[in-house]
Amino acid sequence: MDNVSFHSSQHVHSTQDNRKEGWKMLLENIASNALHDSRARFDAPTCDEDTRVEVIKELMDWVQDREAPQRLLCMTGAAGAGKSALQQTIAGKCLKSNTLGSAFFFSAGDPTRNNLTHIVPTIACQLGLRNSALRDAIGKAIEEDPLIFEKAIGIQMDTLIVTPFQRACASGGLDSSTFPHAILIDGLDECSGEDNQSELLTTIKHCLLDNDLPFRIFIASRPEWAIRSALDNNPEDYLYQLAYNMKLSDMYDATGDIRRYLWIRLRGIGSRSRDRRARSHLWPTKEDIEKLVAAASGQFIYAATVVKYVSERRGSPVDRLRAVIDWTPEGGQQTRPLEPLDILYRNILSTAKQLYEAVDTNRGRDFLQLIRAHQMNSDYRFGLPHSTRNFDEILSLEEGGDHVLFSDLHSLVFVRQDPTITRVWEQIHFYHRSFSEFLDSKFRAQHLFVSETRVRQYVAESCLQKLLQEEDFMEDWSLSMIIDALVRYSGNQTAYVDNLRLIDFTRNNGWGRIDERLSSRVETDPFDIWSGLVRFTFDAIQRLNDDLQEHELADIAKSYFDQWKKRCQEYGFKEKL
Repeated sequence: MDNVSFHSSQHVHSTQDNRKEGWKMLLENIASNALHDSRARFDAPTCDEDTRVEVIKELMDWVQDREAPQRLLCMTGAAGAGKSALQQTIAGKCLKSNTLGSAFFFSAGDPTRNNLTHIVPTIACQLGLRNSALRDAIGKAIEEDPLIFEKAIGIQMDTLIVTPFQRACASGGLDSSTFPHAILIDGLDECSGEDNQSELLTTIKHCLLDNDLPFRIFIASRPEWAIRSALDNNPEDYLYQLAYNMKLSDMYDATGDIRRYLWIRLRGIGSRSRDRRARSHLWPTKEDIEKLVAAASGQFIYAATVVKYVSERRGSPVDRLRAVIDWTPEGGQQTRPLEPLDILYRNILSTAKQLYEAVDTNRGRDFLQLIRAHQMNSDYRFGLPHSTRNFDEILSLEEGGDHVLFSDLHSLVFVRQDPTITRVWEQIHFYHRSFSEFLDSKFRAQHLFVSETRVRQYVAESCLQKLLQEEDFMEDWSLSMIIDALVRYSGNQTAYVDNLRLIDFTRNNGWGRIDERLSSRVETDPFDIWSGLVRFTFDAIQRLNDDLQEHELADIAKSYFDQWKKRCQEYGFKEKL
């Protein structure tokens, strides 16, 4: 057998070829659409000059302060709060300052970047392009394990990023103190599957934070379950001490920036328009701008949607802006100026509905009906709202049921607490006024719409059901609350109560149960509750007699009605029935 010898130059050449082959394989496994300067994102939103100045400064200060202990920043905010525009802006600034290591923008509608398949290779590729020694080390790692792209992302992160980076530093080919160190990840919530979102956060902790690497990682997301649970401080979860949690919607009031954005953009549209009215210095009016600012509720997405609609080439910007300001779904218009916003709302609401209904413990409850009931309770539609805890009890939800209900809607709603009240007062609030208006409109909500009539019926019948329960220990405040809700939602009438429910309530001594619990409490309860109950009972008697021909049941209800009316009159209630 002939002796075979290899020259060192041949070995180097062969090694370089293998590394080039490994790098080629890496390029075949990236998501180019996820890059900050991708052609697929050519019209990506950015922050206008002189807007979001405070938050941009804070973000850039954090990126550039390489000595600060928290190397992970999680920016959470409501849907449409401008998170992606901020990420895009920070990416541009980091690129100019040579601190951008990599960026990955998730998108729910793009199958190449709505999952975890390509995120590690895409980050590794961008980092490798910043340094030839790192690029060679990554290529070598792929050469040694060509099946790496089929493995768990924790293994991918260690193999394609952590180990190559450490090797490049050890060889002297990479100076970690000057290496572009910012890793930006936008839209974590748009990565499909809560478990996948959690896996990525866990991987970042174990691979990038727990190792002595120089990276500063900036993640932006809606405040959905995965990121909330990772950052939770009660009990302290695995990222609580390691991450700076910037709550965008809470920490920065965007009203002034939205006003400035609208002025600049609409004036710019007007200056380019053929419509003489739009070119006038009187357009848009201050009143128009203030109406739009109020409707935006601090969320940039509303303002951006308006600007995009007004800027359409066909038609006058003056007429289009007026259409937005005057638009109502009942006006008979065929235009949908808020359709991009409505698509966002429908997607979020539909996903939350699917996740809620997949949980065994929801007992087949109607998710949309419960959401609508809480919305109507929170907006003072029927007088002062009940706290969410009290409203849960009215609807027979378990304690904390509203937290489960709104678990996947934290990008649209939030809970305010008032600890000064004896029973901790929690109240649901909406980030977007336009989302509440969306829920009110069948034209906008489409298949997700729930009518007010349906909610009234649901709450009224829930109250009757609560009053039938075998709970002799019901507290005084609870009884008053349930009667109050019954009166408000029924409008003092039984029209919102199903025939069988009314008959069942009367046959099962519902009126008697109320009487037992009322005792002689008239003087301690507001007259509007009592007057409403008396009128509701009077309406029930008429309906049982006239509509249902249930005269014996009507007599039962009348016996209690007479007692309550007389008792009320003794305490000054003079209304005639």
